[in-house]
Amino acid sequence: MQSIQVGVGPVSFDELVQVARAGAPVDLTDDALAAIDRAREVIETLAAAETPTYGVSTGFGALATRHIPTEMRAQLQRSLVRSHAAGSGPEVEREVVRGLMLLRLSTLATGHTGVRRETAQLLAGLLSHQITPVVREYGSLGCSGDLAPLSHCALALMGEGEVRDADGTLMPAAEALVAAGLEPVELAAKEGLALINGTDGMLGMLVMAITDLRMLLRTADIAAAMSVEGQLGTDRVFAPELQAIRPHPGQALSAANLTALMAGSAIVASHRTGDCNRVQDAYSLRCSPQVHGAARDTVEHAATVAGRELASAIDNPVVIGDNVESNGNFHGAPIGYVLDFLAIVVADVASISERRTDRFLDRARSHGLPPFLASDPGVDSGHMIAQYTQAAIVSELKRLAVPASVDSIPSSAMQEDHVSMGWNAARKLRTAVDGLSRVVAVEVLTAARALDLRAPLTPSPATAAVVALLRRSGIEGPGPDRHLSPEIEAAVGLVQSGAVLAAAESVIGELK
Repeated sequence: MQSIQVGVGPVSFDELVQVARAGAPVDLTDDALAAIDRAREVIETLAAAETPTYGVSTGFGALATRHIPTEMRAQLQRSLVRSHAAGSGPEVEREVVRGLMLLRLSTLATGHTGVRRETAQLLAGLLSHQITPVVREYGSLGCSGDLAPLSHCALALMGEGEVRDADGTLMPAAEALVAAGLEPVELAAKEGLALINGTDGMLGMLVMAITDLRMLLRTADIAAAMSVEGQLGTDRVFAPELQAIRPHPGQALSAANLTALMAGSAIVASHRTGDCNRVQDAYSLRCSPQVHGAARDTVEHAATVAGRELASAIDNPVVIGDNVESNGNFHGAPIGYVLDFLAIVVADVASISERRTDRFLDRARSHGLPPFLASDPGVDSGHMIAQYTQAAIVSELKRLAVPASVDSIPSSAMQEDHVSMGWNAARKLRTAVDGLSRVVAVEVLTAARALDLRAPLTPSPATAAVVALLRRSGIEGPGPDRHLSPEIEAAVGLVQSGAVLAAAESVIGELK
């Protein structure tokens, strides 16, 4: 696998995903190493000076007024990391830990933190050898950054704590370093603080959520197209001239997708006649581009914020020229806000998906389909309880949409008296994104069954390709009741892997 080059500039979304999810190795570029060396010279000069400098020769946070003598500064760094590695709860996912490690390395590479090159190279070595420190669910307040999660990673650089190797085996960090041919570092002045004072955990989760949502929102357009088609809705409301008079970019893209996805549908053509008595479709069908489009625009706003953060050097204090300056850039508010914004739109996209699904199951609203799409209504329940599953998830997503970033619990003897809770916002967004994929999967599953029931009329080539994918994947068409959970899980897998999106795009090209 090709190595990701970490330089003084930002890593990209794709590079983060490659390292976090695909296990790509990393290397520091020559310019990054030069920047690291220059900043370290500044730290060494300040460490030797008689005048105390915060983070270099003093304590931290509320203890910043104590000047630490030279002979105790190595102990100061060890104590900082050990005490701050105070997480609790279940292990955080491997991809989250790798993502935050890469982003911390990217900040170190800017030359604004003052670490030694061997410390940065060891962090790169852990990533390249796929050694993943054990990070716990709880511990971060999102200010000063993700202190506890990053401290667990810094602990591994010292040869302490627990890690998982490339095979996922749990072992002491010291053993994993030896097995990889790596040596632990004894942290020098400023290094402990530089390793733990960042917003890298919440930012990594934000980037991965944006990546997932960009795919899921196009998949939601596919599900909506299948539902509009299966419920004998009209595609006329998605016409570009109607979108142009409300010029939100995401809305136009979603409407264009719906039009392309439904093109060539014999089902749609069957009721595009003068004797059709339908005046207009329900909101959940007709307004799909407005909801999906607003979600897209929110995702792109979040991507703008994430891009700025990727280009940031988050630490306190930071090396600026020949000086070290205190700052508040570690506060996670910019990230926390957009994480919460995304949880809101995830809940709403799932909500409209569930409403479209429910319409299939009510014979008073489904325009000729059997109750619950059952083979023998009364004996069979069809997809009745699949909608219950959606409803349960949507209810949970509404709770997860309650913002974390409006909360703040003061800490550190009131020195850190306003915190972002960005880590919490990121953790709940990960759960929400998973829930959205499941709700959309049930809609795709139900809509495919309804399209089959419209035979002999045929769906569009694009939606037919999605139905064919489900059938090839072992999800059978209409018939007597069978164990439904495996079919739902199979559909979830096809949605989350991007297979549903790829099936439609194989016919009509890339969706917007």
